[in-house]
Amino acid sequence: MTESSEWLIYRGAGEPHDGIDRLPAPPPWRDFSSRDAAPGAGDGSEDRRLGTHRHLAELHRPGAEELEMINAALYLRRPLLVTGSPGAGKSTLAHSVAYELGLGNVLRWSIVSRSTLQDGLYDYDAIARLQDVQIAAQGGYGSAAGSPGAVEGIGSYIRLGPLGTALLPSDTPRVLLIDELDKSDIDLPNDLLNVLEEGEFAIPELERVADRLPDGEAEVLTADGAKVRVRDGRVRCRAFPFVVLTSNGERDFPAPLMRRCIHLELGRPDHNRLATFVRAHLGGEAARAGDDLINRFLERSRSELLAADQLLNAIYLTDAAAPPSRDRLADLLIQRLDRPR
Repeated sequence: MTESSEWLIYRGAGEPHDGIDRLPAPPPWRDFSSRDAAPGAGDGSEDRRLGTHRHLAELHRPGAEELEMINAALYLRRPLLVTGSPGAGKSTLAHSVAYELGLGNVLRWSIVSRSTLQDGLYDYDAIARLQDVQIAAQGGYGSAAGSPGAVEGIGSYIRLGPLGTALLPSDTPRVLLIDELDKSDIDLPNDLLNVLEEGEFAIPELERVADRLPDGEAEVLTADGAKVRVRDGRVRCRAFPFVVLTSNGERDFPAPLMRRCIHLELGRPDHNRLATFVRAHLGGEAARAGDDLINRFLERSRSELLAADQLLNAIYLTDAAAPPSRDRLADLLIQRLDRPR
């Protein structure tokens, strides 16, 4: 193998080998090993978003306008609509607020074109319940209390979504990230209006049988795996969650949604912000070694749509693998996102 190919793990040689043993640890933002940690230790999303070296970036502070809009949303109990180019740090903002204020793990609702309000609120598995009822009938249990599918156990077929979990009553607000709302269909922004305004919603499947439940309560599962009791089939928040809606600016939103939100536009990051971003994830040495890539990224971003994630990938790989064709590999990893297809 030539010197220029020593960093390659997959060689395309068509023969099995043990090269996978040389694969280094993953980049910090792609390390999912902490998911096996003890309960309550978090799922690692905080480190992936904020960086394992975030203490090295503590000198960086958000701009005045950014701080003011975040605090306005906190004071007014209004959703924060954050717009900006890909990789500008929109999603990271939610994790930063949760981390600094000690508000627990961020609840994340990633929007796709098929997302509906129901997806965010709760899911009722009617088919599983029907199957359990049929099994109970075949076993001679009928609809007796405690039998599979019985009314008293209806909560076990309901799981709250990220939005539904964020609206559970608590003394401190949860942080909810509704990511890339601009990718939704035309109805979802309007569908969100009432829930975000009133801070409550109903679960009809529980409302219909509330008078047959012990104390009118059913135990349901939350989006983060906990079990909670819902009374009378309604979920009502006490502390309105800190809701961050992000958008890449691919569409406009209806005026009723805009007037219910605090709007923050994140501009193109400068050298200091990018260097801080790299230090938080890879440490100070990597930031210094990749300073030339940061400068090239800034120069190109004046006329091209680029994402900061691309810069992070380039600096990590050119440092960890040390390929001889460093500049060429960096250019391959940092390709403009707005080029014609």
